[in-house]
Amino acid sequence: MRPEALLGAAAAAAVLIAVALAVLVPGFVSAPAPEPDEPPARFDVREMTLSAGEVTGETATLETTVFLRHRGGTADNVSVVARATDADSGLVVDTTSRSLGTLENDGEREVPVSVTVPREGGYDVTTLLYVDGERVDAATATVRGVGALTPPYARSNAGFHEFRLRPSVEYRVASVDEGGARLNVTSYLTNGGDATESDLRLEVTARQADSNVVVDRSETRPGGLAPGRTDRQSVRVTVPDGYNYYLDVTLWRDGVIVDSTRAAANLDPEQTLAVNETRREVAFEASDFETDGPSEAERDEAGAAPTERQPGLGPVVAIVALLSGLFAARRWSA
Repeated sequence: MRPEALLGAAAAAAVLIAVALAVLVPGFVSAPAPEPDEPPARFDVREMTLSAGEVTGETATLETTVFLRHRGGTADNVSVVARATDADSGLVVDTTSRSLGTLENDGEREVPVSVTVPREGGYDVTTLLYVDGERVDAATATVRGVGALTPPYARSNAGFHEFRLRPSVEYRVASVDEGGARLNVTSYLTNGGDATESDLRLEVTARQADSNVVVDRSETRPGGLAPGRTDRQSVRVTVPDGYNYYLDVTLWRDGVIVDSTRAAANLDPEQTLAVNETRREVAFEASDFETDGPSEAERDEAGAAPTERQPGLGPVVAIVALLSGLFAARRWSA
């Protein structure tokens, strides 16, 4: 037999034996190793922050940023819910939700979500993380003093200057005439911004302390207030003497109040009024503090005028005393 034929027969026999072993012997040919299973997705809230968003006259939007950490495999139906609760009453004020869909890549990501609350009081803002309908983590932050957020129409860098040891509004008695006292009220205004503040209006209201009756009101327009500058503005009001008053000073711009303050004017000699306290039995006369004194002609006229007679021995008493003296002398001579 030829060598070529012998080799071909041997190869064919080897193939037949291998096929028979693969069919008849289990495990002779091993299956490929299965791919490892994908690890489960794991999420947690690493941090959350709050910032002020849009502010109106009634509401304020709290911008919440949630920092999520994702580890493991793909996660489906991921969502974040933000809930604002009134810190005093515990009532839920607003709830919003944001769907993130399917997340595949590991790492940390930022998720913005906002809630809108009334512009007052304080709130607890809670963020809830859901994966496929199941809550997996939560975080809470608290905000206070939401009422201090100012809407754009009321924002101004101009306001009453804050001294360390003195009020931002003071007054002096300019004059007292026929029971009326003219007060010169001076306010210190400061522009703490980087641009000139214009269209300002300063209003002073004199309010009787006991009755709360408005006695007089006057105003002035400061004009442009340069950045970083402090300006004094004076307004004169006239009030009846002998009473105490609150001087309510209001700073307006374009029909909106941007700042206000109050001072006390004490014209009652028996009672001293302060913004937050009351003391009695203080000797004080407004006329003692007149700054616009009389002129020389007024002083000469006052000196030439007849003075008012003071109580004492009148002419009738003098005549009686004279007759009594004569009668006593006559009896002594007798």
